[in-house]
Amino acid sequence: MPTPHAPSSAVRRALRQLGADIHDARRRRRLTMAVIAERAFTSRATVQRVEAGDPGVSMGIYAAVLLALGLLGGLQEVADAAHDTVGQSLATAALPQRVRLPRSREKSDHG
Repeated sequence: MPTPHAPSSAVRRALRQLGADIHDARRRRRLTMAVIAERAFTSRATVQRVEAGDPGVSMGIYAAVLLALGLLGGLQEVADAAHDTVGQSLATAALPQRVRLPRSREKSDHG
């Protein structure tokens, strides 16, 4: 049995905002929850939970709903290295100050 997880307030806030954005996107497209549920291969109740930002809904379901709305591309960019300024800074800081070529054994053996 999985360990219960209590998401932080920041996570809950982000999921509520994502759910509200999904709700608005569905309404802009004039699609019912039933249509999105069918396209996402889930139930209407689950779509309702997604739109409420329920952290208990799997990420796969959120992705399926985004795909049903034609918005999956945005999810693919969330952790893209091109947008990860912190990761890029850490990688740059870890670069060596100088790079030296390895000494060749042949020169030292014949020298």
